[in-house]
Amino acid sequence: MDQIALLQFLLDASRRGYAAGRSAVKSREADHSTTIVLEHGDWRFHDNYFGGEPYGGREVVFLGGKPVWMAVYYGQVDDANVDSVYSFLQRALREAPPEFPVRGPEAFTEGQFSYRNAYEGDVMRFWGQETIYVNGRLVYTARYGGGLVDRRSGD
Repeated sequence: MDQIALLQFLLDASRRGYAAGRSAVKSREADHSTTIVLEHGDWRFHDNYFGGEPYGGREVVFLGGKPVWMAVYYGQVDDANVDSVYSFLQRALREAPPEFPVRGPEAFTEGQFSYRNAYEGDVMRFWGQETIYVNGRLVYTARYGGGLVDRRSGD
C-alpha cells in the first residue's frame, strides 16, 4: 500500500467527512448510529458513530475492498452550549495537517474557542487526545487511537 496515497486520501476524507458539517452526507442506521461514507477510486472511507453525550465511533479506510487503516474515538462536551462547541470542532478538524490528517492541528483558536490536539506516533500507529476550551475553561475532551490494520500476510 502506498502510504503517501493513504495520507492524501485521509486528508481529503477528513475535510469532506464529519468536519464538512451540514454538507456531509450522513445516513441514520437502524442501530441509531450515524454513518458517513466517502469514495475515491479504489479508496473508501467509512465513519460510523453514536452521537449524543458522550459519543464514540470508528473510522475505517478500505483499499480495493480490504480494510487497511482505522481509528476509534470517544469524547464528550461538558457544556450547555453543545452545538457551538461541535461547530467549532468541525472547523478545527478542517485544519488537519497533511502529515497527520487524523483529527485537527496541534492548536487552533477562533474567538473564545481554543482547540488543542496532542498525540504520539504517526498515521500508521497513533493515540492522542483533543480538547476544546471556551474562555480558558475546558469544555470538551476526546481520546482516539488507531493505525494500519489487517497487515498479516495470507489474511
